[in-house]
Parts: sequence; structure tokens; C-alpha cells
Amino acid sequence: MRGRPNLYTEYKAEMGLFPSMSKKIAIGLLALIAILGPLAALPFLGFAGDASWLILVNKALVFAIAALGINLLTGVAGQVSLGHAFFMAVGAYTAVVLGGEAGNTVWGLGLPIWIWLPAAGVAAALIGVFVAPTAVRVRGLYLAFVTLGLVFIGLYLWRNLGKIAGGPGTGRPWPELEFALWRNMDPLVSFTSDGPLWWWLTPVNWLPWVHIEEMDGEVKTFFFLVVLVAVFAIIAKNLMRTRIGRSWAAIRDRDIAAEVMGVADAKGKTQAFGISSFYAGMGGALFASVVGRIIPESWDIFLSVEFVAIILIGGAGTIVGTFLGTFFVVLSPRIVENVTGFLATQAEDGGPFSWLGSIFVRSSADDWIGIVSYPDAAGPGLSVAQLNIVLFGVLIVVFLIAEPLGLYGIWLRARNYWKGWPFTY
Repeated sequence: MRGRPNLYTEYKAEMGLFPSMSKKIAIGLLALIAILGPLAALPFLGFAGDASWLILVNKALVFAIAALGINLLTGVAGQVSLGHAFFMAVGAYTAVVLGGEAGNTVWGLGLPIWIWLPAAGVAAALIGVFVAPTAVRVRGLYLAFVTLGLVFIGLYLWRNLGKIAGGPGTGRPWPELEFALWRNMDPLVSFTSDGPLWWWLTPVNWLPWVHIEEMDGEVKTFFFLVVLVAVFAIIAKNLMRTRIGRSWAAIRDRDIAAEVMGVADAKGKTQAFGISSFYAGMGGALFASVVGRIIPESWDIFLSVEFVAIILIGGAGTIVGTFLGTFFVVLSPRIVENVTGFLATQAEDGGPFSWLGSIFVRSSADDWIGIVSYPDAAGPGLSVAQLNIVLFGVLIVVFLIAEPLGLYGIWLRARNYWKGWPFTY
């Protein structure tokens, strides 16, 4: 209704994917930025086409797929899980066995992406369904410990299954993101190699300041991942709107009451574990393929904690919050490093922020004050990597206490304030 965007007269309208015109416009603008940004076609976002930033953005897109899975499990179904890294590893190693090349010390079938990528999700989902009957018997902190045990079991397996995971500390190469009809055939489309545009595209010259004859591999990977993220986000959103998703929410809010009302508690939790594991397996396969080589020790507890931080900082139970948390967690280390370097330069050159740099950055062992040691970690201060870990911990505590809905909750507060301004009620 015009002028009343949040007034719904039909349940179908309220449960729509984009129920208001403002959301439709926002999605359209986001899609436009996603298309033009990597092509360096936006006036104020030219840096978005740099390979160094695209590598981080591509990692964020891969993490977003896995984060959608843990959001369904923890944010929607209310099942606390610290084992997401284990299911990502299951998907990654399924992908490398099916799609990787065989060697003297490793297995590989060399199958194309349209086989190994879905199989990675299916294998992780089967493991998730197999583990679910044990996990659904406990709840809360005990469930977190059960799933945490999976990570340590996985680390032991990956270190000792050299035929699958490669050697400890070295790993093995993963199959590239390229589409071929069958093994040992030339790829029809390569999403990672620099070169001409794909055969169905023409040079991009429809903007006066943009003319692109070929694309970098990072740009091709970006567009491939954007399509996958959009598909998985729509599937997750539709799951939340269906009877299955509503049963998960009922289990999350009060599982005993939900079971009394007819919701199959064990079945719902098993479904949540299976679907979440499918997302994790797909994310793990894509992550390993984008990186190129993963060592067995990478699938550790800190990776699982990163995904917990994503949904807590972004906003548990929401798709938008999942994306906000993912990009915040993945991009914040780079931003922190750049800000630290800027403050160190200011302190050294006597710039306008030299006073802040002198307080925040310890550039040599002779400095008396400073929180962060930069660039060579001189003195007793924190390194940039350690600072990021501390920030994650602090932000998790702050958001749990002050804003349980995370960044999405802050956005809701700001939106509601301006909608009601100048009134305070």
C-alpha cells in the first residue's frame, strides 16, 4: 500500500521474498554494484577491481555460502555448533578426491566440476545426518562440545589420511573452477584463468569510460561465486518461509512446547544438521578450490569460531545479517592492517594523526607505549593478527550483551529511528 510499506493485508504478501518496494530497489542497486564494481566501472569504487581486494571479496563470498548453512542451524533452528570446519573439510576432501588429479601419493579421479561440487555438499550432508541422531540428544553447551569434538577428530584424520589430504604442512592442490563435459577434456569455461571473455559474451564497451576486451581470473571467479551465493541465499530464504523453517524456529524458541504441539523435534534437528552440512560442504569445496592448496591443519577450531562470530556479529537468524557478518569478519583484518599502517606512517612522518599513531602503534622496541607492534612486531605489543583475534572476541561479547541481533539489529534501530523521526514513539 502506498505510503504504508509495512502494512500487509495478506499473509502471502508479508512472506514474500522482497515484500516492500524499498527492498526491491535495494536488491537492484546491490546487483548493479556487484556487476559494475569488479569491472572498475563505478566512479568512487575503482579499487573494487583490484586483484588484492577481489581475492578477499571472493573469500567472503565463499564464506557466505558456508555461513548461510550455520545460520540455518544455529540462527534458525537454535542448535549451537562448533563443528562447521569439520563439515567444510569433508566437502573439500570429497571434491579433491573426485576432481583432483591422481599422483604417486594422493588419490584423484579428475572428474569435472558439475560432479565434484554437488558431491561435496552431498557427502557433507550425509555425514551431518549420520551425526545428527547423537547430537540431537543433547542441547546447549553439551551440543557445542559434541560438535567441537568433530573438529579434533577431523584434524587427526586429515593429518593421517595422506592419500586424501596430502602431507601435513603441505597439503595438495585442488581442482580449478572450470567447466568441462568430462575428464581430460578442454574446459568450455574457465573461471580462474586470465584471458578473453567467455564465448557468449562480447567486449564490455557499453559505458563511455569502460572498455574491457578480457577479464582477470579473479573477476571471473567473482561473478561465478556471486551467482552461487544468490542461488543459495534464495534457497535459504525460502526454507525459512516454509513449514520446515517455521518448525525449526519453533524448536529454537521452545523445543518442548513445539514437540507438544506436534513438531517432530528429532526430525527437525536432523533436517537442520543435514542442510547446514550441505552448505558447509559446498563452501569448503569452493574455499579450497579458490585458495588452490589447503593444508590439513587449516580446518581447525578457529575456522569454526569465525563462523560463530559471523552470525553473532551479523545477526543470527537473518540472511542480511549473515552477509553483513561475513563481509565484516573477512574484510576487517585487511581494514585493520591498513589503518594500523596509516597510523604508523602518521606517527613516523608527524602527520595530523601522529598523536593517535604514537599511542596506538609501537614501531620499535624503544617505544614506551603502544598497543600494536607494527610492522615487525617489535616489543611486547600485539601483532596485527593477534589484534584481529582480540577484536573478534570483544565484538562477540559486546554484541551478545548490547545488541543480540548484531549489525542487522543496528540497521533496524537506525531505520526505525528515521522512519519515526521527529517522533520518539
